[in-house]
Amino acid sequence: MAYSREEHVQALGLTLHGVHIAVLAHFAGNKNILTFNPDYLSGQVAQDLPVVTMRQLLQPDYLNHPFIHSQQLPPLLSNLLPEGSLREWMSSELKVNSINEFPMFAWAGRNLPGAIIAEPLPPDEIPDWSLSPRDKVSPIAMPVNVPARKFSLAGVQMKFSSVRQGARFSISESSDGESWIIKTPSTTHKAVVENEYTSMKLAEAAGITIPEVKLVQLSDLDGLPDIPLPGESTAYAIRRFDRSDAGRIHTEDFAQIMGLYPVDKYGKVNHEQIAAALHQVGTQGLSDVQQLARRLLVNILLGNGDAHIKNWSVYYPDQLNPLLAPAYDIVSTIAYVEPDRLALNLNKHKDWDAMTFYSFEQWAKRINVSWPAIRIHLQDVMEKARTLWPAMLDELPMLENHKAKLRAHWSNLKQDFRITT
Repeated sequence: MAYSREEHVQALGLTLHGVHIAVLAHFAGNKNILTFNPDYLSGQVAQDLPVVTMRQLLQPDYLNHPFIHSQQLPPLLSNLLPEGSLREWMSSELKVNSINEFPMFAWAGRNLPGAIIAEPLPPDEIPDWSLSPRDKVSPIAMPVNVPARKFSLAGVQMKFSSVRQGARFSISESSDGESWIIKTPSTTHKAVVENEYTSMKLAEAAGITIPEVKLVQLSDLDGLPDIPLPGESTAYAIRRFDRSDAGRIHTEDFAQIMGLYPVDKYGKVNHEQIAAALHQVGTQGLSDVQQLARRLLVNILLGNGDAHIKNWSVYYPDQLNPLLAPAYDIVSTIAYVEPDRLALNLNKHKDWDAMTFYSFEQWAKRINVSWPAIRIHLQDVMEKARTLWPAMLDELPMLENHKAKLRAHWSNLKQDFRITT
């Protein structure tokens, strides 16, 4: 074959629970090509190999073609990288443009969210099938020259992977031991640490499944990078549900599942689509949809306008079957954004004061789920919230003016969801 030109290529090998699933090739000009291993694709169903994405279950041929993108990685991988200030910190450390995702992915490849591991491939081990989408050029394989030593955590807020050691937390790229995520105080949103902790504890009291959460002193953190911090002394710690004593647990958010970049996390998917996917292929379809309904109502009650598709995830404790992951990133955003509303449509609406039991009844109808099976969970949330939340809020560490906004929000909801204090 006569090649028209030569082109440099670097590559990362991707494994999931020890199975070689794919190669991510990075060509000159910042072209990124993700190609799944033909052996994995042919053996995945017959041999019970681990599932990479829930999209495989919704669309069985989804991984059978190369994913080709410029600068950014395919959404399946791009969403494993952070946004906002944490991305800027990573790109600054690497001295690369923040839209050039391959170096950041290589840098964080051994401690990504979930269980996918990305490691540099030596030039002589890059398989031909991963280069075939560029068969009109002569590839010159190059070593990956990015040090692989850090971690990546998706999201906007500054956060760091850590290992708990007694009463202290060590910021570390290690995935061994008791793994936690540490969120530092925000330089733009006052007391967001206390807000999130309070919101998560209220959600838990209303029957929402959450990981263990704690407030910790910044002085109890070892290895915290030199980053701008406000004059606040408390950080927020949440135990990682993608790590366990038995090893890593694969997880993915719904932006990955739906093939969307973070820029589209608010507008292109609604709550019906998330619930329908869970109901169709989730291991505990109805149970997961019931928990999802509870969270939707709690987001309304807490005034959380940031429950976008990246804040809904599934995980795979058995490596094969997706379950709705525990809740995370629940914040009462009405403390900072007025007026605010739901991040995604529910029954074609987003406004808090438009929501009633009827909104959920129509939602259940659209996803073909029995309304009584949903209603009983919503009624339980309301009973718990009305009984427990007012006294809990008095004791929890949210700022007093944030508490006042939340109480005012409760009084402005429709009668179905109103909470009196």
